[in-house]
Amino acid sequence: MSQGHTDVPVEARNPEVCTVYDVLNRVSGKWSIGILVEATHGPVRFTELERNVRGISRRMLTLTLRNLERDGLLVRTVYPTVPPRVEYVATDMARELYRSLVELTGWAERHRAAIAAAREAYDRANDRGEPERA
Repeated sequence: MSQGHTDVPVEARNPEVCTVYDVLNRVSGKWSIGILVEATHGPVRFTELERNVRGISRRMLTLTLRNLERDGLLVRTVYPTVPPRVEYVATDMARELYRSLVELTGWAERHRAAIAAAREAYDRANDRGEPERA
């Protein structure tokens, strides 16, 4: 039997890893970062998020907000007005994550030129004009 048939997925070997992967996938998702950035600056309403997170659909905004709330990164507050006013605010945990994202952004900016040069050198060495698509 080949080794590929006997490998046990990492998630099955360690259930805690699954949680870590889930959370990392959630917070690194296409829309999550933009929502978290907006909510970190103070309470934000659904319509503000819809306007400020460019390209997000109403449905995807709703799903992403629910998931971030479920993960403990956002707190949703409904005010008893007509129509109801709903605000989202980042939790302490989300603000800590935001600080990490700022550090990651700084790292990417500091190394942007080196990464571009490495890609160029790799593509030249492998006779590629563009990276292959899987």
